[in-house]
Amino acid sequence: MREDEAARRAEEAEAWQRLAERAEETFWGRLGCKVVSADGAKTTISLNIEPSHLNMLGIVHGGVLMSMMDNAMGLLVMLAESNERTVTANMNTHFLSSAREGTLICEAETIHRTGRTITLRASVMDGDGKLLAWGSGAYRKI
Repeated sequence: MREDEAARRAEEAEAWQRLAERAEETFWGRLGCKVVSADGAKTTISLNIEPSHLNMLGIVHGGVLMSMMDNAMGLLVMLAESNERTVTANMNTHFLSSAREGTLICEAETIHRTGRTITLRASVMDGDGKLLAWGSGAYRKI
């Protein structure tokens, strides 16, 4: 590996570490999300289901699924638009199935861009790959 490539990777790793430390103090950390993979094109995050993620029916609360999608899409926007600040402007969610235990995986990708708005799609699956929810979100540069 070339020296400049090694330096770039070390810089990237340090930036990720700083971001992860900051995230632990926010709702992201409270929820328990972990980054599986992320770049400016696609992000994947995971969440180990805890009792606090369940609703009174004993299944993962819909707000947890929506929060995972918002976190995955928001992370993608942060990486793709690193020089911009963005906020969630709109989010639509479709709940398809439920989970009670295990690990959830959420993947997000960009589907459209305009001058100030980025539209993304996200899906949440259980550990077996069963689709639990999907949604779309619009993120506005501020």
